Amino acid sequence: MTDQKLMEKLVSLTKRRGFIFPGSEIYEGIGGIFDLGPLGVELTNNLKKLWWKNIVQERDNVVGLDSSILMNRQVWYTSGHVAGFADPLIECRSCHKRFREDILRVVLEEVDQKIVKGASSHKASLSKEESEIYLCSIAKRPHNLKDFTKPRMFNLMFKTHIGPVEDEGAETFLRPETAQGIFVNFRNVVDTMRVKLPFGIAQIGKG
Repeated sequence: MTDQKLMEKLVSLTKRRGFIFPGSEIYEGIGGIFDLGPLGVELTNNLKKLWWKNIVQERDNVVGLDSSILMNRQVWYTSGHVAGFADPLIECRSCHKRFREDILRVVLEEVDQKIVKGASSHKASLSKEESEIYLCSIAKRPHNLKDFTKPRMFNLMFKTHIGPVEDEGAETFLRPETAQGIFVNFRNVVDTMRVKLPFGIAQIGKG
């Protein structure tokens, strides 16, 4: 059974049992987005409660925090996220999968060598990643660099605006991870909770 078939069966099972629903399903859905169903919510809350009790409530040197998903955009510029959370990617013209060009070049060279070495025995020991990159999921033929678009920058953060006017001054990003909220609140936590090193700050949230 292929990974795609297995994922389809898993999604179907979790939907039938009320754990996970495809997001915006009645409007053809949206790739990679899922909603928690009635049982999924209960399971998630139970896991959160268990984790919070074990990590925060049962320890003397760990405190909790719930920071905002929206932060001043300068946070993300200063932390390097704006510059570092963007990759030059090239896209397959057939299957529309995207890969980093530098990784793709290396993999194609390695796969070509394996194919040549394994030609006599009609076997090539390709890893899962190599096979996915080398073989187009639609055309079912070997990739080469001519099958791809030119590199384009893909930002891995979601840009949005705060306030009614969408100008540059109102621009910010949805947080790509939760740790940054802990970093910017470090001084507030130290001052209010009188904690001393070593101590921890725990947070559960979406990024």
